[in-house]
Amino acid sequence: MTYWEALAVFAAGIGAGTINTVVGSGTLITFPVLLAVGLPPVTANVSNTLGLVPGSISGAIGYRRELAGQGPRLLRLGAAALVGGLTGAVLLLTLPSQAFDTIVPVLIAVALVLVVVQPRLSRALQARRSGNGTHVPEHGGPVLPAGLLLASMYGGYFGAAQGVIYLSLMGVLLEESWQRINATKNVLALIVNGVAAVFFLFVADFDWTAVALIAAGAALGGVLGARIGRRMPPAALRGVIVVVGLVAITQLLLK
Repeated sequence: MTYWEALAVFAAGIGAGTINTVVGSGTLITFPVLLAVGLPPVTANVSNTLGLVPGSISGAIGYRRELAGQGPRLLRLGAAALVGGLTGAVLLLTLPSQAFDTIVPVLIAVALVLVVVQPRLSRALQARRSGNGTHVPEHGGPVLPAGLLLASMYGGYFGAAQGVIYLSLMGVLLEESWQRINATKNVLALIVNGVAAVFFLFVADFDWTAVALIAAGAALGGVLGARIGRRMPPAALRGVIVVVGLVAITQLLLK
């Protein structure tokens, strides 16, 4: 790897760490850069997963204030993320690369629709519950862990726009502010990246130089992303999610 290639990978790590903390989809920045510097696709994917872990850690720490009181929820949803992330990592090494190509853009498109209609949908669900005398299921009921399990399987496999899917599911099924939901998303992404990274350390090929460069950049980006994301109002955050999701769909369809 030349000096300029190393600089490009480091810069991609900063960008990925920042956007992962705010929304997700940082892989759309780092993965193409790793391919451009000559890494094979699977090696690039594994190296990317390992390198993004420090960014997930710094992003989660940056949102620690919004995590207050969410311990039981994180345990419940984190278990689904752990199982899903490990399953996705195993699938990466056993399934052909085309396995998720068709369904992922559809999933992201549905997630974006949910993000856009979330305020109206949440009000409608609240009105219906009030009329029926029912309450919001604690921690999203059984539907949310099931949805996050599937999203985490994809996250362990590749992960582009994984955060968008997380945010859409929790935005509809939880009565929480977007900032607290985003804080939860960062912890779940950390769990998925972490368990996949541990698995890859023992069974997959990766490039240590790429991992180190992305890790350094992502750690810095996670700090920046937390500062940016925590200042964004809900409407602006939804707008960023939609833009990032549309970019993700476009890249996935054109690759």
